[in-house]
Amino acid sequence: MEFCIMDSKLLTPFFEEVKLKIRKAQYAAMREVNIQLIELYWEIGKAISEKQKLGWGKKVVESLSKSLMEEFPKMKGFSSTNLWLMTQFFQAYSEDVNLHPMVGEISWSKHIVILGKIKEREVRKKYIVLTRNFNWTKAQLIREIENKTHLNIQHSQSSFSNHPSI
Repeated sequence: MEFCIMDSKLLTPFFEEVKLKIRKAQYAAMREVNIQLIELYWEIGKAISEKQKLGWGKKVVESLSKSLMEEFPKMKGFSSTNLWLMTQFFQAYSEDVNLHPMVGEISWSKHIVILGKIKEREVRKKYIVLTRNFNWTKAQLIREIENKTHLNIQHSQSSFSNHPSI
């Protein structure tokens, strides 16, 4: 059997094509994991919210946190603080049926920034959409919120809420 070594100039485009396919698959997998994680956090926040209506409080959430961390020791994100953030996340967005499908399109850390820095529901919605559309990093999102970018965009358009991408 004869082994032929091809010119590296011919191989380079092929190698780059394969690498691009791998990167696209990795990105798609990470995106799906994020969507599933956000959906899990939504469901946990919903469950805690429902228990709160029955009078359950801080001690139950602390006990749940401890139980989850014991059951899933290699997983992060089940501190009582994070469980309360999940509850806040659900409560903040559950009333807007148009927003729920969008929340999985940005990472949990970006949601925490938005929830922590913005109180108005419509402004939160704008930053979720802007973050998704412009693929902002967490640091960039923080800068954009501090710079009140939503106001600049609002003033530069006749009606921000009627913008086709929002």
